[in-house]
Parts: sequence; C-alpha cells; structure tokens
Amino acid sequence: MIMLLDRWLGLADRLSRYAIWAGGALVLASAFLVSVDVLLRKLLLISVGGADELSGYAFAIGTAWALAFTLLRRANVRVDALYTRLPRVLCAMLDILALASLGGFIALLTWQAWDVLGTSIAFSARATTPLQTPLWMPQSLWVIGLALFLFTLLPLLLRALFALLGGDLDTVRRLAGARTIEEDAADEAAHTASLKPQD
Repeated sequence: MIMLLDRWLGLADRLSRYAIWAGGALVLASAFLVSVDVLLRKLLLISVGGADELSGYAFAIGTAWALAFTLLRRANVRVDALYTRLPRVLCAMLDILALASLGGFIALLTWQAWDVLGTSIAFSARATTPLQTPLWMPQSLWVIGLALFLFTLLPLLLRALFALLGGDLDTVRRLAGARTIEEDAADEAAHTASLKPQD
C-alpha cells in the first residue's frame, strides 16, 4: 500500500509541475494582454476589449492549478507560533487533522464547482460581458485544477496517516508538517548556488 501511495504521489508531483507551468503561462499571458490594452488605450485611444475578463479567468485558473504544487512543497502559509513548541507526536496528529480538514473543504468545493459547471453547460450560460464567453470554458479549467488538488491531497493524507500509525514522525513532518526556517534557508541556499556560473 505504501508503494502504491508513493507512486501516486510521484504522478501527482509530475502533474502538478505541468499544471503550475501552464497556470503561470496563463497569468503571464493575461498580464501581457492587460499591458497591451493599457498602452493601446493610452496611446491610440482604442481597446483590445475583454482584457479584464480574460485576466480574471486566468487568475482563477492559474491559482487553482497551483494548489497541488503548493501543497506538495508545503509552501502554504501556516501560523506556527504554538505549533513549534508542541511535542512531535501532537504536531504530527495536528498535521494529519489539518490535511483531513483541508481535504473535506476541497472535496466540498470541487463538488460545488462541478455542480456550477454542470449548470453552465445545461443552460449554455454565457458571461454578461461584451465577449459573452461560454462559461463552461473557464469553469472546466478551474474544476480541473481543483480536481488535481484533491487527487494530490488524498494520497498525501493517506501516506502521512500510515506514517503516523507506524510511528514514523519524520515522514509525517516531511509530508505534511509546517516548513521550518532551516528548510527555507537550505532551499534558498541551494537555489542561489544553482544560479552561480560554473567554473
């Protein structure tokens, strides 16, 4: 079971990397479009039209597609003033509880998003904007990002739970614990070293 969950997490990691690149590209493209629109309005008094609407879609989709990568890298913001002073076993239990709570919330959110998408498809809903975008287009991409997050969170929760039951607190911390200052500093140092020119 552990090996299956590790393979599942490996697949989720690869998918989350592709998703974050695609989401980042969407956000960059929308920033470029908005910049062009602003310049055209300022210099030529014309507008591309719909730049604000498309950038809103890009932001929502890009954010949803980045959630899985953020979860796997433990890059989310956590308030850990008390957490760092607790016994390791209690920290591990709280990490599992946090993942389970997040899983329940994201499952509900994904289910509701799927329902919204189904309604948009059923009624051929369009945005009430000059572009009249068929809403199923951005909504389906948004739902895919949420589904990827849920697909990533489930094996992470199970793997951390098995580690807790096996008394492997280091693995629980590595998978679900709050990042430490030392981990952040080590990552920054490694990143800086990778940017230096090789002799």
